[in-house]
Amino acid sequence: MGAYINSMHISVLDQSPAKSGVSPAESIRESLELARACERFGYYRYWLSEHHNTESVAGSAPEVLAAAIAATTSRIRVGAAGIMLPHYSALKVAEQFRVLEAIAPGRIDLGLGRAPGSDGRTAFALNPNAARAADMFPTQVRDVMAWSSGAALPLEHPFREIICQPQGPTSPEIWILGSSTYGAQLAGYFGLPYCYAHFFTDGDGTEEALDAYRRSFAPSAILSQPHCSIVVAALAAPTLEEAEYWYRSRAVLWAVRGRGKFIALPTPEEAEAFELTEAERAGMAVARERALIGTAVEVSARLRNLAARFALDELVITSGTSSPAARIRSYELLAQELGIERVP
Repeated sequence: MGAYINSMHISVLDQSPAKSGVSPAESIRESLELARACERFGYYRYWLSEHHNTESVAGSAPEVLAAAIAATTSRIRVGAAGIMLPHYSALKVAEQFRVLEAIAPGRIDLGLGRAPGSDGRTAFALNPNAARAADMFPTQVRDVMAWSSGAALPLEHPFREIICQPQGPTSPEIWILGSSTYGAQLAGYFGLPYCYAHFFTDGDGTEEALDAYRRSFAPSAILSQPHCSIVVAALAAPTLEEAEYWYRSRAVLWAVRGRGKFIALPTPEEAEAFELTEAERAGMAVARERALIGTAVEVSARLRNLAARFALDELVITSGTSSPAARIRSYELLAQELGIERVP
């Protein structure tokens, strides 16, 4: 089991969580610090999420933050997980990630998603044609793939002659990200690597989505066989008690989302004092049973089980706490226990 996970790439998804009593701008600067730490710990990729108009997440422009991280690291792959493509022009996204590729050749990932990462009004503010654009997602993916790699668009394409600059010898690695079978099947159709948001759905639908991806996969110039990954929420600490303490914040945040509230991460003390309904407390108890929380030994054992259960090629860990130091420590402890080779 240990050899199985040690043969995999282990990576990071950072949502730049906003925290109670702290400026969201500070959360962005904390992401820069965490990225450098995760590079030292030996993680393979550092992905950044895209969310809009929410008090919970400070990261609204992963392409900008990725540029800062790429410029201040030297080994770890950096990218977005993902760019919510219906908000944008396919050409502009390709240009942004070709610029990133020029900054850090051979280290850039471009994860593409269809979900809005926001409410409907905010999606409209970002792109008045967002609803129609969502229906055009497969076409947009095709165009981003061509422009970001320098491949030719179809002969009948009206923008076939447009060249996406800056050109260079390497290209971003494109992924499809999602939490349904739709994105899984699209990734399979284009022969792209696929990552499922296991943490977002509490694991419901993971097996179905990965099966759909594998069944629909068609070999491409990018991949000869399916390449599966999932994002898992995990938090490790030196003791179970300490892990439980820092987990309180995340547990309450998820509980109140059922009310339509997207709040900044409370401190553990604020979380403990939060007034919750009986139904919310029952939901938290169920979520706690599923949560990967504990010592590094306990959490890494469960990560290995997930990797084996879903026959993963990669595993991505996301962790949100109200303490930047506790978050960095969690990634350090898990890297040590999972056998990730530390970078000198």
